[in-house]
Amino acid sequence: MAHITRVALPLAVALAIATPAWSQQSDAGLEEKARQTLESARETADAAADAVDKSEQARDVSAGILRPIYRLAEAFAFPAFHWVAFAMMVTGVVSFALQLTLGKLAVLAKFAFSPAEILSDALGLLISLVGLVLTTQAAAENSSFPSSAAAVLSATVVGVIAGFIFYLWGQRQELQAVEGRRKTATPPAVAAKTGEKSK
Repeated sequence: MAHITRVALPLAVALAIATPAWSQQSDAGLEEKARQTLESARETADAAADAVDKSEQARDVSAGILRPIYRLAEAFAFPAFHWVAFAMMVTGVVSFALQLTLGKLAVLAKFAFSPAEILSDALGLLISLVGLVLTTQAAAENSSFPSSAAAVLSATVVGVIAGFIFYLWGQRQELQAVEGRRKTATPPAVAAKTGEKSK
């Protein structure tokens, strides 16, 4: 036993000393490989983007995608457009923000949980926030909407009220969906017995 201890103890000490050094070398090697892979992927993506930019067919497809959007922009060039767009984006922000907070708390109170609904509402909130920022930037460059306090405040009030109404509708539908899933998951025999007991 003493002989085994004399052999094992120096071996354990050597391993304890060598392992951190090997780990540091290994970590450094992995970091270097990750950096090289990232640079290679970035160079490949840049080269692909340059090739697409130089392609005549890609330019035609891009122009075909943007053309109807430009036409819509021309059709929406009426004086109150930025007021309407701002109010719509505020509506989306308020509605989806409430859905992600109060709405999900109401669903959790029913002991239900839907990752798909959370992701959907989070995406809606993100789109509305981006739209609100872009609408504000466009309005600052192309209209007098941001300089009118009355216009900004009225659009915000309308958006908040409409967003709260849409939140109530969305929450009601989500709670109804929870009840519908429960009824579907409950076997008919169990539901019948539960109904008889309640009578």
